[in-house]
Amino acid sequence: MSHLASDAEQASAAQQLPEQYLTFELAGETYAVDSLCVREIIEYPLLTRVPSAGKAIKGVINLRGSVVPVIDLAVRFGRGQTAINRRTCVIILEVRDEDEALVLGIIVDAVSEVLEVAASDLRQAPAFGSHIRADFIHAMARVDDRFVVLLSIEQVLSAQELGASSPSSNPN
Repeated sequence: MSHLASDAEQASAAQQLPEQYLTFELAGETYAVDSLCVREIIEYPLLTRVPSAGKAIKGVINLRGSVVPVIDLAVRFGRGQTAINRRTCVIILEVRDEDEALVLGIIVDAVSEVLEVAASDLRQAPAFGSHIRADFIHAMARVDDRFVVLLSIEQVLSAQELGASSPSSNPN
């Protein structure tokens, strides 16, 4: 008799395991990203501005020899620029854009904690009442007596959309 679980049982068990999300604060709201996308968290660095970059692209940093674009998430969400203070930091993320892995930073007010969220605690986002675009929301996670917005970070940091928000290069 085999003690090995079938593929279906293993898949079902994997769906029951809680997933980990890094939570952060931005403009008085709590958001979260899948912790598997997070490479590191750094203090707010000195940024190098990039001419003709999109409005949400605050600049670039040198991260151990790599040029990493840094996105002001508040601007991306249409809320104006993030006020920089001592708790402001940059979350360095690796996201997939089509067939390419991109490393980007997002400016947030503060990092909070890592949450373990079970699949049973996930809810579909409402079609109204959110301060951000519906396609930016992966799900809502019920945590104690509140909800945390789980971001669809690939959509939020879509290179095509971020590039499209740059000023026109039309010479006329």
